[in-house]
Amino acid sequence: MTKKVRTYSDEFKAEAVKKIADNNGNISATAKQLGIAMQTLTNWHNKANKGKLIGTKEYDPELMAILEENKRLKRDLKVAQEERDILNEKG
Repeated sequence: MTKKVRTYSDEFKAEAVKKIADNNGNISATAKQLGIAMQTLTNWHNKANKGKLIGTKEYDPELMAILEENKRLKRDLKVAQEERDILNEKG
């Protein structure tokens, strides 16, 4: 039996996070009202607080660009290290 993965729009996520304030910060009550898992809403709330949730006033596109570049550079470094290790084994 497979579980269907629900996807939500960025607008829905942002509105859900805003609704938490309407419920005096009660994430559990907000999640129940919206019919989503409390952990899901908590994750969105945490992302919003870190400036990583699109559509929220805290969202920082520059931060996201830096984080994406950092991920790419880490991947590139890992590949270069693996290539170096392979060359060292042969030599």
